[in-house]
Amino acid sequence: MSLPRYLAESIRVLELAGESWTRDLVAGALEAVTGALRAGKPVLVCGNGGSAADAIHITGEMVGRFLTDRQALNVICLSSNTAVLTAWANDQTFETVFSRQVEAYGQPGAVLIGLSTSGNSPNVVAAFEKARSMNMRTIALTGEGGGNLFGLSDYLFAVPSRCTPLIQQAHVCLYHYLCQMIEREFTPNSSTQ
Repeated sequence: MSLPRYLAESIRVLELAGESWTRDLVAGALEAVTGALRAGKPVLVCGNGGSAADAIHITGEMVGRFLTDRQALNVICLSSNTAVLTAWANDQTFETVFSRQVEAYGQPGAVLIGLSTSGNSPNVVAAFEKARSMNMRTIALTGEGGGNLFGLSDYLFAVPSRCTPLIQQAHVCLYHYLCQMIEREFTPNSSTQ
């Protein structure tokens, strides 16, 4: 496949995703996150592989800054603590490395954001099950259909594709937009752009 064809397919998937994600879906997810942060509740983020890198990316933007100077936000990446990940996976099971951390850091009214291109990653699914049992809100970024996360998500952003790189590209666009809108809510004298 040539680069122009690849870019054209990327644009097509982004346009389809933009058409499928309703205003209500986006507004609901934003309200869940900003509401939790305003209430002093954490936002937890997890994923595997490239999605783990995306989880770290989201957390870095929210704890540090995205586009403006503002207060730090209580966002925790469950994919980045190698001591917890390796100790728990070694002594117990990798399937519960995220749910164990949800148990530790989560609380009613908090939010869990999970990234899984298939929607079937066992450790992300287990984390969502734990979050639901703790009365947390759940936001999933997946590929087409949502997989097993479909029924566990309060807000499901399913990219209409089964191609992992194209799904992940759409996820980056989505979470950059969400970071911008969340940051605006916590930036004094922010302009409405």
